Amino acid sequence: MTAIQTYEEKLLTLSEGSVHQHFDPWTDIDWDNPDYAIDADDPRWVLPKADALGRSDWYQSLPLERQIEIGLWRQANVAKVGLQFENILIRGLMEYVMGLPNGSAEYRYVTHEATEETHHTQMFQEFVNRSGVDVPGGPRYFRVLAPFLPLAARPLSIVFFMGVLAGEEPIDHLQKAILREGDRMHPLLQRIMQIHIAEEARHISFAHEYLKRNVPKVGKIRKGVLSVVFPVIMRLLGDAIMVPSKDMTRQVGVPKKVLKEIFWDSPEAQDMLSDVFYDVRALAEELDLMNPVSRRVWKALHIDGPGARFRSEPVNAGAKAA
Repeated sequence: MTAIQTYEEKLLTLSEGSVHQHFDPWTDIDWDNPDYAIDADDPRWVLPKADALGRSDWYQSLPLERQIEIGLWRQANVAKVGLQFENILIRGLMEYVMGLPNGSAEYRYVTHEATEETHHTQMFQEFVNRSGVDVPGGPRYFRVLAPFLPLAARPLSIVFFMGVLAGEEPIDHLQKAILREGDRMHPLLQRIMQIHIAEEARHISFAHEYLKRNVPKVGKIRKGVLSVVFPVIMRLLGDAIMVPSKDMTRQVGVPKKVLKEIFWDSPEAQDMLSDVFYDVRALAEELDLMNPVSRRVWKALHIDGPGARFRSEPVNAGAKAA
């Protein structure tokens, strides 16, 4: 896509990308490959330092067998919450297209995206099934609200697509960080992440383009409301996706105080929260959703900081200091 393309041309570019570069979990992943077998004692399930829990002193002090146990549970649970979010997204996209008129340029791309997200849910669920770990996915409140969230797709479409970014950006950020780290990892998980990142790039691009097209059309008062709603959605859904729920304490014995420190209270936690929404803050600036009030909200939620200079720019110390 280029800056000089119209919105409709950008959608066509994304749709053609879905036609010519797409994946099917049942043909593009060799599930029966012996190298892809999941062994609960495999040291490659030790969490990488790109994961906040994996780089914590508490986790690194554990015996290898406990690191493996917790690592496999964590990876399987991230996949489960990912498929739960994508289930909500698919239902919301189908609700959204029901309201589109004939000839809408959005219809084709949105249904391409729904198809790809369906494949992702299959891919993630198959990984969870083969892991042998009975993970719950998102926190209880997230699972209770899941049936109702897609209903916002038509009446509150801008808010819905903000929520899309709030769910997609954290997982995309974590998976890219893990792959960039280059640590030895299980090849099945690596293949799943590669496929997911490749297709999520289009999905995130569409959400960005949708908001860039529609937010400028709203009035001043509504834009003021959206400027405050945006960071709140980012933090709430970001936590649901990234932060392990109480089930991690109950099922695998990670102390609550450790999770609180790792994901909420420590300076490293604050850096992680800021980094996850590096791209989104740049989008908020571009949409004129950064104002004195909303900046205070971003800061109060501990997700403030500089914005990326371009989509998917890796976060680095230099950028933070800029």
